[in-house]
Amino acid sequence: MTRPAESTLSRVAVVAPSNRRIGGQALHASSLVEYLRNKGYEAYLLPIDPARPRWLSWTERVPYLRTVVNQAFYWPSLLRLRQADVVQASSASYWSFLVAPVPAMLVGRLFGKPVVLNYHSGEAADHLAHWGSLVHPWLALADEIVVPSEYLQSVFASHGYRARVIRNTVDTSRFAYRPRDPLRPKLLSIRTFEWYYGVDYTLRAFALVKRSYPEATLDIAGTGSQERRLKDLAASLQVDGVRFLGPVSADDMPAVLEGADILVNSSLVDNQPLSILEAMASGLAIVTTGVGDIGNMVKDGMSGTIVPQRNPEATAEAVRSLLRDPDRARDMAQRAHAGLDRYHWSTVGCQWEALYDAVRRRMEKRGIGAERSTV
Repeated sequence: MTRPAESTLSRVAVVAPSNRRIGGQALHASSLVEYLRNKGYEAYLLPIDPARPRWLSWTERVPYLRTVVNQAFYWPSLLRLRQADVVQASSASYWSFLVAPVPAMLVGRLFGKPVVLNYHSGEAADHLAHWGSLVHPWLALADEIVVPSEYLQSVFASHGYRARVIRNTVDTSRFAYRPRDPLRPKLLSIRTFEWYYGVDYTLRAFALVKRSYPEATLDIAGTGSQERRLKDLAASLQVDGVRFLGPVSADDMPAVLEGADILVNSSLVDNQPLSILEAMASGLAIVTTGVGDIGNMVKDGMSGTIVPQRNPEATAEAVRSLLRDPDRARDMAQRAHAGLDRYHWSTVGCQWEALYDAVRRRMEKRGIGAERSTV
């Protein structure tokens, strides 16, 4: 294990969802903490969803009340930020921005800590354009804004903010890359059940694929507010082979990907989805819309197939085209896998360390770094 120099910011508090929540932010945060600890940093996760007593577990099922109860435990936990050299807050959009990263940034500022905002959401364009005083004054609390893609960087730039790009990561050692030979009509969707991820379009595309490939199957991993609607749609389409897997943990995801051959993603709003990176690591052929940063992740005709939004017919034809030409599908999957280097910790981790060093130098110029940056 290497140890950062004494002049670096060694105590990094990562404020983010815990692994009790299934999603890219939680996995990214836990992976970052693990990487930093292996590099000698005193990194720790401060969860935005702290554990609560069992007698209050029922509040998780009550909208609004669960938020109030969570905040009652979350705010006191922020006192731990006094121990940090730098406060790094993971962020989504809209109300979650106000209830999770904003309190951490406020307390970090109160304690005189440098603050890094790690903004992940593909909804940034709408969030920054329409939330006015509920977003812009709080963004000013951040010493650095970090985003995973040039797409989000351009969104922030259009509102006058400088954002640094540090990509999401995928641990390829967790996934077994396997060429799909033969390529089977085993489709997979991994998306939260919200309107902007377009799982309904994936279902409609699958129904069209079934006309040509009656043996086709579709596994759908996820949960969310539209679960009942999506299950009703699946029933109304009157096709067999659809299986709702529910939420899938990070530990179980490699097995889910191993059982599929083609990932289908119909997002209407997105950024840099971990599900696509994990599909690349596993050798799946990919059919996806190109919203957000996905067009940079997947090169149409080279490492996957980009289809128009809200167009199940085009999505179905893209899947059928892969099944008719499995050699082409395997070639694209291989090129996708070969292009994962820029998402490895060996690349991304160094960028996080460079960020902390840049923050340290900025503090020293302001004459406030010496007393806070030693361990």
